[in-house]
Amino acid sequence: MRTNQLKGHNGPRYRHETHVEKPFETIEVKKLTPVIGAEIHQIDLSKPILAKQQEELHRALAENQVIFFRDQDISKENHVTFGRIFGDLHIHPAAPHVTNIPEMMLIQADRNSPRANGEVWHTDVSCDQEPPMGSILHIYECPENGGDTLFASMYAAYDALSERMKTYLQGLTAFHDGEPAYRGTYANFGVQDKTNYPHAEHPVIRTHPITLKKALYINKGFTSHLIGVPIDESDGILNYLFEHMENPLFQCRFKWQKNSIAFWDNRCVQHRAMWDYWPNTRSGHRITVAGDRPFFQA
Repeated sequence: MRTNQLKGHNGPRYRHETHVEKPFETIEVKKLTPVIGAEIHQIDLSKPILAKQQEELHRALAENQVIFFRDQDISKENHVTFGRIFGDLHIHPAAPHVTNIPEMMLIQADRNSPRANGEVWHTDVSCDQEPPMGSILHIYECPENGGDTLFASMYAAYDALSERMKTYLQGLTAFHDGEPAYRGTYANFGVQDKTNYPHAEHPVIRTHPITLKKALYINKGFTSHLIGVPIDESDGILNYLFEHMENPLFQCRFKWQKNSIAFWDNRCVQHRAMWDYWPNTRSGHRITVAGDRPFFQA
């Protein structure tokens, strides 16, 4: 898939070019949009996943950036086992976790919550030196209405930039700071603040290690400034890019149901959770797959 920016009398618009992909044999993949997202059918994640299914799940994620599963009544153990198919598991530097399972993050918002997880566009824990590869969220309780999650393709966001902007951004790095994102955030869960939170410098344009496609790798949740440019220039460029990345043409929207699962690739996807369901409850668990240090390859 390639996204091109075109100029018309009403300003920029976008054309999405797709190619015919190899059919899947052990799972059914139904795209949500031509740009990002697909639902996966004909698989039960509570049962052992065969080698061919694992191979096709890897490919489905690479081709669609975020994949979704419905009606998956899985245990915590199933969830952990599924995550480990894709790599070692990451432990969140701040969030509360399930008792005796430090790799499993608690997701909970109800009438007593001061906030909900993921209300700002972000890439999970991009403040780590080696940010997570992907996140797997299982929602087992959700409101009848509201609570959708939006996902945006950072491949599409990068492709739609002008060539001059791509040239400007190439080689730039940005500072990702966990301090403002995490300090005091989980106090309602009884989590005590740490002395220090992670921070890192990452390339603004990231090369995906599997697809070798380029993606924008900055986000409102963690990116504070660009390295090596004046702060007013940094603020101007980041604000432009943050607005650019929110273009609905780069997005898909997922409506949660009980026992739905979303698995997104943090290397090329941002997401935002809508907290439009107060005072209702939304509960789940998240497993995060460890990743590598971001890099840029021209």
